[in-house]
Amino acid sequence: MDTGLTEKTGNKIKRVDEKELSTPADFTDPEVLYGKLIEAIKAYHPSTDLTMIEKAYHLADEAHKGQLRKSGEPYIIHPICVAIILAELELDKETIIAGILHDVVEDTAYTLEEITEMFGSEVALLVDGVTKLTQLNYSKDKVELQAENLRKMFLAMAKDIRVILIKLADRLHNLRTLQYQKPEKQIEKARETMDIYAPLASRLGISKIKVELDDLSLRYLEPEVCEELEEKIALRKEERTRFINGIIEEVGEQIRSVGIEAEISGRIKHFFSIYKKMVNQNKTLDQIYDLFAVRIIVNSVKDCYAALGVIHEMYKPIPGRFKDYIAMPKANMYQSLHTTLIGPNGTPFEIQIRTFDMHRTAEYGIAAHWKYKETQGGAKSSDTEEEKLAWLRQILEWQQDMSDSKEFLSSIKDDLDLFSDRIYCFTPTGDVKNLPAGSCPVDFAYAIHSAVGNKMVGARVNGKLVPIEYELQNGDRIEIITSQNAKGPSRDWLAIVKSTQAKNKINQWFKTELKDDNIVRGKELLQAYCKAKGVQFSDLSKPEFLDVCMRKYGFRDWDSVLAAIGHGALKEGQIINRLQEEYNKKVKKEVTDETLLENIGSNKTAKPMTTRAKAGIIVQGLDDVAVHLSKCCSPVPGDEIIGFVTRGRGVSVHRTDCINIINASEEDRHRMITAEWSMPEGEKASESYYAELIMYANNRNGVLLDISRIFTENKIDIMSLNSRTSKQGTATITIGFNVKGKEQLQYLIAKLSAVESILDVTRTTG
Repeated sequence: MDTGLTEKTGNKIKRVDEKELSTPADFTDPEVLYGKLIEAIKAYHPSTDLTMIEKAYHLADEAHKGQLRKSGEPYIIHPICVAIILAELELDKETIIAGILHDVVEDTAYTLEEITEMFGSEVALLVDGVTKLTQLNYSKDKVELQAENLRKMFLAMAKDIRVILIKLADRLHNLRTLQYQKPEKQIEKARETMDIYAPLASRLGISKIKVELDDLSLRYLEPEVCEELEEKIALRKEERTRFINGIIEEVGEQIRSVGIEAEISGRIKHFFSIYKKMVNQNKTLDQIYDLFAVRIIVNSVKDCYAALGVIHEMYKPIPGRFKDYIAMPKANMYQSLHTTLIGPNGTPFEIQIRTFDMHRTAEYGIAAHWKYKETQGGAKSSDTEEEKLAWLRQILEWQQDMSDSKEFLSSIKDDLDLFSDRIYCFTPTGDVKNLPAGSCPVDFAYAIHSAVGNKMVGARVNGKLVPIEYELQNGDRIEIITSQNAKGPSRDWLAIVKSTQAKNKINQWFKTELKDDNIVRGKELLQAYCKAKGVQFSDLSKPEFLDVCMRKYGFRDWDSVLAAIGHGALKEGQIINRLQEEYNKKVKKEVTDETLLENIGSNKTAKPMTTRAKAGIIVQGLDDVAVHLSKCCSPVPGDEIIGFVTRGRGVSVHRTDCINIINASEEDRHRMITAEWSMPEGEKASESYYAELIMYANNRNGVLLDISRIFTENKIDIMSLNSRTSKQGTATITIGFNVKGKEQLQYLIAKLSAVESILDVTRTTG
C-alpha cells in the first residue's frame, strides 16, 4: 500500500515518508533509547549542536539512578521516551531538553534554580510548568483541587504552549505502559486522558498524538469494544487492502492524466474514530460509511479543487457528506476537503484532499510552529501562531470571568467535548462564526460580543425574523437585533444555548448585575426549602457549619453562596444537606445512637403500636413513630420481617432476606428491632401491597404477552414493567404490581415459571 506524502521542491514532487510515532519496546536499554533520540533529532535537523541534550541526558540518568517504574524498568527510560516523542514531532532543542528533565525537579534532589543555572531560564520555565501539572489527580474525590490544577495548566500554556506539548508526550508514554498499573488506576488515567488530554491534543491540531491517546484510552475504558473491532476489522483485511489499493490505482491514474501531480495513500480509520461514529450515529460496524479513508496530497489549493472534480466524475458522491475545511478551517486550523463516495462494488469510502502544508498542520498542529527551520546562522524563523491559539486565549478569558473552579472545570470539559459537531454561520458582513451543532441565535450573539448578547431582543436569519430558540443551520446568515432598553439576558436562555461561551457570559451577567437580587432570592429559596423539609435553618446556620460549606464549594463569603443559589449555580438542597451533615456530626456526640437504642430497650414494656398505615405491623418497644415498608425488598404479609430505626424517617420495615439487611454494618445492626405482621394467622389482608419480581427469559416474540395475560386473568394491575436484552439473547424483565399477601405472590411465581422461555423467577432483594 502506498503510504507516502509529498513536498514541493521547485516544480517537482519529492517523496517524504509518512511515519507514525515510534513505540520502543519495554525494557529497552537506556543507551539504545538515547541513540534513537539522537537519530530522530538528526533526521530533521542534522546540523544542531547536541552538547546540551547530552548534558541533560547524563544529569537525568544520574538524578534518577536507583528509581524504578511500576514495570520494574529503570526510571530514566520514561523521560528518554518522552523526549523521543517530542523529537518525532520535530520540536526545538529546548523542548527536548525539558522533556528529558521534566521529572527531575519533582522526583529528585535537583532544584529549579540549579536547572536554570545549567540550562537557562527557557528550559527551567518549561520544566516548572510541567512539574506543576503533575499535581493533577482524578483519583482523589476533590474536584476543586483538580479544577485549580487545571487552571494552572492553562496559565502555564499561556506563558509557553510547549508546556502542554511536553505534558502530552508524557501522558502518551504513560498510557503506552499503563498495563503495569492497577486496574482502577488504568481506568482513572484513561478517563482523565479521554476527558482532558486527548481533546487538548485535538484542539491544538496534533493528530499524531490525539489518535494514539484516543485508541489507548479506549482499550482500557471499553476493552470488549476494542477486542470486537479488532476481530471484525481483521476478518476481511486482505479484501480491504485490495479494495483500497484498487481505489488508489484508479484515482492516481485519472488525476495524473489531467496533469495534477499528487501522492495518494490509503488506510482504515483509527479504532476510536470508528467507535465514535458507531456511538454517535447508533450504527454497527457494517453501517459505517467511511471506514476506509484515501488521502490525496497535492501542491496547491487550486489542485485540491481540481482533484475533487476528477473524483466526483469517477465515483458517485453521497449527498450531504461533503465538507470544505479549506474555505472554512476547523478551530484548530485543520484544512482539507472531505468527500464520501460509493466505490465500484458499492462500498462507501472517504477521500481527503489537501496540500503538503495542510497535511503538516493536520499532523503536527501547533507543534509545527517550533519545527527547526534551517536559516542563516542556524536561527529559527519566527512564524506567527496567534491565529492558532485563538481558542486558548478564549479559555484564558473564561478563567478571568469565573471565580468558581468547578464551574471552570465544567466549562473546559464541555468545550473539549469530542462528540460535539460544529456548524458555520455568517455575520451580515460575511465573517464566519464557528458554533456547536444545535446552537441558536443567542449563541451567535454572544460569539460576536457579550454586549451584543446582553442587549439582544431578536434575530433575523437569512433576512427573516425567527424565534430565539431557532436552531441554526450551516451557512445561515444571521443579523442580531439589539436595543439599548433591553434589560439583559433571560434565565430561560440558559436552557436553549449550546455553546459554553454563551452560558458563561449569561451566568456572568447575572452574577455581577443582579448580585443583590440574587442574594435575596437565595435566602428565600433556602427558607422555602427548610420549611418544606421541616428543618430549622437557625440550627444549621452556625459559623462553623457555614465555613465548611463555603470551603466545599469554593466561596469566600456566605453572600456569594446565597447569590449562587439565587442565579441557579447551586441548588438549595445541596447546601442544606451539607449543613445537615455537619450539624449531625456535632449532634451525634451529644445524642448518640446508643442513647436512642437504650431508650428503645428500656421501653420494652410499652404497648406495641399498630400503625395506621396499610402495613398492619407491630414494632416492639416503640410507640408514636412512623412505620413504612421498604421499597428495596417490598415485604408483603406472610414474609419474615425486621424493623430498622432510620435517621429522621421513623422505622423502615425490610424482609429478613433483604440484601441491605444481610450486608448491614455492625453499627447498623444495633438499629434493628423486632417487627411482625399484626393480622392473625390465616386472616387475609384487606389492603394490597407493592411487590416486585425479576424474570429471566430466552428472548422470543410474545413472551411479554404471555406474562401480562397471567396478571390480567388474576385481576392484578401491573404498576411498572422494564425489560432489557443482553447480547446473548437473554431478557431480564422487572415487573411491579400489588398483591394481597405472600400466598398470592407464590401462586403468581408458580404460574409465571410455567410460561415457555421463562428461565427463572425471583423476588427483588434490595
